[in-house]
Amino acid sequence: MNLPGIIMITGTDTGVGKTITTAALAAALHEQGRSVAVYKPCQSGAAVGDSDTAEIIRLAGDVTAETGVVLQEPLAPVAAAAIDKTPLPRVAAHAGRVRELAASHDHVLVEGAGGLLVDLDSDGCTLADLGSLLAAAFVVVARPDLGTLNHTALTLEALQTRDLQVLGVVLGSWPGNPGVVHHTNRQVLGSLRVRFLGALPGHASELSPPAFRTEAAAWLNGLPA
Repeated sequence: MNLPGIIMITGTDTGVGKTITTAALAAALHEQGRSVAVYKPCQSGAAVGDSDTAEIIRLAGDVTAETGVVLQEPLAPVAAAAIDKTPLPRVAAHAGRVRELAASHDHVLVEGAGGLLVDLDSDGCTLADLGSLLAAAFVVVARPDLGTLNHTALTLEALQTRDLQVLGVVLGSWPGNPGVVHHTNRQVLGSLRVRFLGALPGHASELSPPAFRTEAAAWLNGLPA
């Protein structure tokens, strides 16, 4: 499988490591000499200091990164926008901006909000709909903990029923002292029909940016060329 130009990063849930995975993908691709842009359609939680694009730039370095709409409350986009009284851009508008970025970069990484089927606009369109508009491939970021097999299977099934391409699965936060459940989950996820791209250490965001960029490719050793 060749690495596609537009890659959507979704998660089996919120807080599974999507942002760190996106940063690691950006760093690994940049180390290969490829130009990378990162696009976040909806950023919630600005009032508590959340900025995924700022974190990606800090860790990955010389990449283009921008956000479609910034919302204050740490809630799902539709709920946060209602509190802010801010209109949400339609998914088609996000698709248009991603296409513009794709015209001037080798790869565009699009990081979702929460899971695959969280609404991104008031029309009920989701990251899955955005991926369909862009004919993009998806990276699914999963937890290593108990319950992840079901959550991952549900996300992969949702992608399959929509005929959306899956690039592979990443474990977004591998513990420093993994137990039996973590090892068995990793073994099962590694045996799926979709590619297992790798696992990021739970402390990855605490590394210095130079160390993060150096190690990113090794974490994602299942990434196709």
